[in-house]
Amino acid sequence: MTQHLADPAVGAAVTSDTPVRTPDWWRDAVIYQVYPRSFADGNGDGMGDLEGVRSRLPYLKDLGVDAVWLSPFYASPQADAGYDVADYRAIDPMFGTLHDADAVIREAHRLGLRVIVDLVPNHCSDRHAWFRQALREGPGSPLRARFHFRPGRGADGELPPNDWESIFGGPAWTRTTNPDGTPGEWYLHLFAPEQPDFNWDHPAVHDEFRSILRFWLDLGTDGFRIDVAHGLVKAAGLPDLGHSEQLKLLGNQAMPFFDQDGVHEIYRGWRKILDEYADGPGTERIGVAEAWTPSPGRTALYVRPDELHQAFNFHFLGTPWEAARMREVIDSSLDSMRPVGAPTTWVLSNHDVVRHATRYAEDSPEQGLRRARAAALLMLALPGSVYVYQGEELGLPEVTDLPDEVRQDPAFFRGDGQDGLRDGCRVPIPWSGTEPPYGFGPAGGPSWLPQPDSWAGLSVEAQTGDPDSTLELYRAAIALRRDLSALGAGDAVEWLPAPEGVLAFRRADFVCTVNTTGGPVTLPAPGRVLLASGPLPADGPDGAADGAGFELPADTAVWWAV
Repeated sequence: MTQHLADPAVGAAVTSDTPVRTPDWWRDAVIYQVYPRSFADGNGDGMGDLEGVRSRLPYLKDLGVDAVWLSPFYASPQADAGYDVADYRAIDPMFGTLHDADAVIREAHRLGLRVIVDLVPNHCSDRHAWFRQALREGPGSPLRARFHFRPGRGADGELPPNDWESIFGGPAWTRTTNPDGTPGEWYLHLFAPEQPDFNWDHPAVHDEFRSILRFWLDLGTDGFRIDVAHGLVKAAGLPDLGHSEQLKLLGNQAMPFFDQDGVHEIYRGWRKILDEYADGPGTERIGVAEAWTPSPGRTALYVRPDELHQAFNFHFLGTPWEAARMREVIDSSLDSMRPVGAPTTWVLSNHDVVRHATRYAEDSPEQGLRRARAAALLMLALPGSVYVYQGEELGLPEVTDLPDEVRQDPAFFRGDGQDGLRDGCRVPIPWSGTEPPYGFGPAGGPSWLPQPDSWAGLSVEAQTGDPDSTLELYRAAIALRRDLSALGAGDAVEWLPAPEGVLAFRRADFVCTVNTTGGPVTLPAPGRVLLASGPLPADGPDGAADGAGFELPADTAVWWAV
């Protein structure tokens, strides 16, 4: 049932300061992704919740980020960790109540932080009221037109309507049972069977989501991260794909169910609603597309001036630790966004991919962490907006040895789909103490996913005040990014001559150098060191503004004032 907000809950903040009114704040914002299940537990049940989020907002303020993106907290059976939404206007009891959501937004605003919430418009839960009624009423129900119900192929309709496969593995179709018990129609689900896809050709779906947007904007949210933004519209007639290769979210070929041109009409309508809620410069409400497209050029279509504001740069996220490949992706990303006037976004990890400290670890975890720290400085030095996934500021690695019995990723339980190992990046983050659950909740009981014993030295408490820690590196880099006008803003970098395997670029009076090779590289020191991702040689770069040679260690990034 949809929840309604009446008077503020006892203890909830009732006054707030609006975030600083920086015009076009989203163009160079540092946005922190909170995965509520795994961020902080406010009531001691081992599951993260909104009260836990609210209690830890001062930490994010101290980290220096501009906004917080909250992954789904809506009412849900949790078949896919909340990305199967049963009610878009209600909070799942495991996370709290609508009053708790209101308190998070108010407290964030009091601290000068903006709040972006997840929106899941491609599909809902099979417990959604529309879908449940469509099943009860059987074939011919008007509610079925809001989804993709089709008769099956074959003599008795025993075969799926087409050859599409689910991202999570297996057919993208599930057959229903009619009210009289006989085999019925099939319905489309590009993800789990518990996540039926909406039919965006139906006007009621458009009306409903316009209403949902207004509901959360009225509550004070500053924008939306749009899940599977590229998947809403399907090709007319739902044509066969023509091959049985397992689907992936990011591919280089056109698909009849992804990145169809019709999605852009939807987002033009949503942009009008977002613009209605802007009250002068610096108060923009934004839309952020999770759009897995074949190329940066296709991604740019989602952020034209009359559509959304940002789109995730998955091409950058997926680039290996190689200077030439990184430069190519950086250039293509900036070149694609420049014609539409949108900022490029930079992201290294999120709740769906292996943490980059592990992805970059070819030889050892220590190598992976060195590269992750260097990648953070590279990312934060580029023009545009940056997304930080919770725990990456602590240098957390992927947890690769979770027992099968604790895993909850639905793809893990289906054959031939994604690897089903997304739980490894969703393990609750460590806050304090020397043993699990590391201050995750007040009761000290186990967290919903077990944390490694090796994380004691990675907690917020352990790293705070340690100048060599990854947390203090992020704090320093974000503070410098805010103070240096050359960073964040703009849409281009000036590449400088550099040895093979080294990235070097200038932005006004700032230079960033990154060594992606396995050994030290000598290059001219461009100026005075501002920040380095790792230890530098004891004899360098003293007064290096004269361009004297400087040894840049392996897998290290340096920021310079010139």
